[in-house]
Amino acid sequence: MSVRVLSATLLCAAFAAGQEFNCDLSGYKEQDGLKAQLRGEALELTWRGERQSDLRMALTVRNGQPIVQELAVRKNGAKWTILAQNVTPEFELTSGSRRLSNQQIEPLKELKVELTPEVIEREKWNAFWDAPLMIPGQPGTDLDLPRKPGEIRRDWATYHTSSCQARTDGARIEVTFSGLEAGIFSGSLQYAIYRGTNLLRQEVVAKTDKPSVAYKYNGGLKGFPIKDDVRVVWRDTARGWQQYAFGGTVNRDSVGLRARNRLAILETNGGSLAVFPPSHKFFWSREIETNLGYVYYRKDSESALAIGVRQPEREIGPKPWGISDEVWTRRVAESRGDLNNFALYNAPPGTMQRMPVYFYLSPNDSRTTQQQVMAFTHDDVYKPLPGYKVLVSHFHFHFNEELTDEGTLDFQPTWLPVFRDLGINIAILADFHSDSHPTDTGAVRLNEQKVYFDGCARFSDRDLLLIPGEEPDANFGGHYMFVFPKPLFFTHVKQPAKGPQGQPFVEHLVPYDKVYHTTTADTELSLLQQEKGLVWQTHPRTKGSTGYPDAVKDRDFFQSDRFLGGSYQSLPVDLSESRLCEARCLGLLDDMNNWAGPKYMIAESDTYMKYPDDETFPQLIVNYVKLDRVPTYRDWAPVLNALRSGDYFVSSGELLLRSWNIEGTSTRRFYNAEAEWTFPPEFAELVWGDGNKVYREVIRMTDMAPFGSHKFRVPFDAAGKKWVRFAVWDSSGNGAFTQPVHLK
Repeated sequence: MSVRVLSATLLCAAFAAGQEFNCDLSGYKEQDGLKAQLRGEALELTWRGERQSDLRMALTVRNGQPIVQELAVRKNGAKWTILAQNVTPEFELTSGSRRLSNQQIEPLKELKVELTPEVIEREKWNAFWDAPLMIPGQPGTDLDLPRKPGEIRRDWATYHTSSCQARTDGARIEVTFSGLEAGIFSGSLQYAIYRGTNLLRQEVVAKTDKPSVAYKYNGGLKGFPIKDDVRVVWRDTARGWQQYAFGGTVNRDSVGLRARNRLAILETNGGSLAVFPPSHKFFWSREIETNLGYVYYRKDSESALAIGVRQPEREIGPKPWGISDEVWTRRVAESRGDLNNFALYNAPPGTMQRMPVYFYLSPNDSRTTQQQVMAFTHDDVYKPLPGYKVLVSHFHFHFNEELTDEGTLDFQPTWLPVFRDLGINIAILADFHSDSHPTDTGAVRLNEQKVYFDGCARFSDRDLLLIPGEEPDANFGGHYMFVFPKPLFFTHVKQPAKGPQGQPFVEHLVPYDKVYHTTTADTELSLLQQEKGLVWQTHPRTKGSTGYPDAVKDRDFFQSDRFLGGSYQSLPVDLSESRLCEARCLGLLDDMNNWAGPKYMIAESDTYMKYPDDETFPQLIVNYVKLDRVPTYRDWAPVLNALRSGDYFVSSGELLLRSWNIEGTSTRRFYNAEAEWTFPPEFAELVWGDGNKVYREVIRMTDMAPFGSHKFRVPFDAAGKKWVRFAVWDSSGNGAFTQPVHLK
């Protein structure tokens, strides 16, 4: 039977008596290195992978249940290595109720916004301080507490299907099985294979019509045989290699592995099958990056096992620290408080949620397989790019208190090697938040600032610059970040509070030299203008900035060139979105440039203490700033100049923009950009606004190979366009985007 004949719906006998396995191949197109055919009683997929490897997957249905009949790999045309036979996909969905947080309610009250049902419905989907699985919840954290046990559902996916659909999309084949049910969710199971890589993507694509749903998922494959050569291998949080050969008793529950790099590898039959989640989109924002164990194994019987990815049920607080009782007590309370921050994913009614798990098929041992998988995230390092330096921002390390508590500048902060290990060159810190004495207007705060500045100077080096920033949250509304081009002493109070009687806007004090005192929005703006500082709205439209910067878009400080824009953080996470922080962050970026401009988004973390055993990479997005070198401490004005000029791009790390520019001066212009990526790419887009609406041209990239690059030259008509920006996104939801360029 020719492949062309397979373009129609084909039938083959199924295993279940009286049932036929139908597979619609009308959307499949034959191409080199990517093939689908019915063979026997299964749909067989074969594709060309990496390093002269070939891969094979067979899918069928038994009693309504999709079955992975075979996974196999071979190298250089050698004998096939069978990695799995007759294994079954498994997914568990756990859901609770999304609530509006009190942290969001406070700024809404200040703005005199009535909490109508419409406002609550709109704003609750941006909740950060929410933990739907924590019963009964801590009073004062969310609307409509206590939570009740009946709100929580845990459901394993079941299937009722006899057919599949296979279609070609560029250089990939997607196979879909309908008839999936998982409690309040319903949809389908989907597999995707990609020419040029050994990746296999298995995912649930499902929706719910229930209101206020927040959820998480675990997913994998079960039914692997336990044999003498079978073991699961991983690196622990200290990067030590660990293994388990399934010689223990049967597990009741899945065993979460606190594996470095979110990666577990099943060695079997002389080859390896790695399992891991999407590198960034799998993770929702938290205050800390404690490794909670994102992969699992489970011994189901003396003869069978399962592996997969997981999201745990709750947060585990950070390690408290402190020598003084004051600091220690505060850190313990903060650690306990983080239990109320485990927001899960959003599932607005009717949205198709995509819940993937990745497998990587390898003919090699686990050590080699680990290196091959880690290439997708550059070994969890933000890859150096000539002409750029990697900048991160917004860390509440309480550095001043840490230094004071230690009694010396000469010690090693736990977060410093984390930054170095990630490949970070510039970090903007944010002391004086829940630490120290942020609203003091005299010597107490000024002495603490001096310790802060001295500490940043002490630990800055030729390849790592620490910039002392602050989140004053005083008179501009919501939360916002201040950064100056050099160490600067200043105090701030919020109206209607006033500083000490007769305290001037600026004075010279020994030993601090120039000191500023701000008490109003006008004096804060004057400070920024005189000292060439920058300000941006932190976590806009959520948390303590709910309603901002929308509420101040017409104010002089927002219109000022000192107001950079807003911060970009993957919050909230809605797995129906194709982009990281699609609605809140990118929506605001486009709105701001229609209002005014140019305004930008700077990637931020807004997290607390870090340790080398944390899993930081997947929860951090960075800025690649156009700088030839890391500036020295005491004068980092080049950093602020580059930010204010928009000479940077935001990246999750897997996609990079080597260069970009706009060519031409007439109405007919070109947006040129050179991009590189690791995961199979999904699409690029040119986005623009006319001052009122936002438009985009999407360029499909599914025919491009993984670990590739491309020079884009996108023509556009500048007539009627106020601004334009460019972005590129991969199949795992990772992305990179430039800042808007205003055309007039």
